Amino acid sequence: MIKKIIKAAVLLAAVAVLSAAASVVLFRYYNIPQGSGRTGEDVVFSVVPGDTVGSIAERLFDKELIRSAAALRLYSRIMGTGSSFKVGSYRITYGETMSEIHNVLIKGHQLLYKVTIPEGWTLRQIGELLEKEGITTAADFYKAGSDRELLTALGIKADSAEGFLFPDTYLFQKDFPAEKTVSFMIKNFFKNLDIISPGYRDLSFDELYQKIILASIVEREYRIADEAPLIAGVFYNRLNESMSLGSCATIAYIITDVENKPHPSRITYDDLEINSPYNTYINKGLPPAPIANPGKTALDAAFHPVDTKYMFFVLEDPVTGRHKFTETYRDHLTAKNLYIKTK
Repeated sequence: MIKKIIKAAVLLAAVAVLSAAASVVLFRYYNIPQGSGRTGEDVVFSVVPGDTVGSIAERLFDKELIRSAAALRLYSRIMGTGSSFKVGSYRITYGETMSEIHNVLIKGHQLLYKVTIPEGWTLRQIGELLEKEGITTAADFYKAGSDRELLTALGIKADSAEGFLFPDTYLFQKDFPAEKTVSFMIKNFFKNLDIISPGYRDLSFDELYQKIILASIVEREYRIADEAPLIAGVFYNRLNESMSLGSCATIAYIITDVENKPHPSRITYDDLEINSPYNTYINKGLPPAPIANPGKTALDAAFHPVDTKYMFFVLEDPVTGRHKFTETYRDHLTAKNLYIKTK
């Protein structure tokens, strides 16, 4: 009886060893990269919400990235990773093994896309660009940029993120949540502002907001970087004298972002009469909110303006973007007339 038990045990052990050996052989076979002749070629593979191990495995097999969908399902079950595949887009290279591909999708090292936000763009323009690049929809971005709860959590006591979306080159995942996109750009804004003017922390939010509004106007007015602090100085002088700013940039903003019309090729006298709180020709002081998202140059100018006696400026050279600065209205008119005559 004992001999029979020993024989049975030996037989079971042998079967187990053979099964294990067979499993190792099968794993090694199915783990070999699919021989599609595309070794070294990259492909973008996406895991979308609702995907299962089975659906992921089938698509990988259809793309000839793995030898067997069943083998990946079994491997995932053995590894206990059935619910660990992360949503996102990934760059997979033909020639990677099944286990390597499995690990890429589990670790979530997603493919990032470079998006450059130009200086002076508005919330609307940024949203449209992000939608075009497949990062998030313009509607979701605008909604997130107007979410008071989100903005308050990020230290912004305003109705919109306009002015706080820092122009920069970003790396985003495809289908990235709009709230995270807005949050990332705002945090980048304060990170850069801390470098430009660490003292901003001593300002109340209203004081900070006034400077951001002014910076947004400077952003839309300057074309030569070294003139930005001078333009800011002129605007501060006009504010101190209770004069209207008279910025054409605010008129363009009304036309494009308030009235949703095409950008004007020129500003007319009728445009200067538009009834809007953003019209800095008929209203004294700053507009109620930023008209764009300023970059480093404009922010630095708003926080560190040139101490000047100039009260006016007018475009002197449309090619270089150079302005003519003057102290009196008479000199301003002379400069303006000279520009008109030499156009």
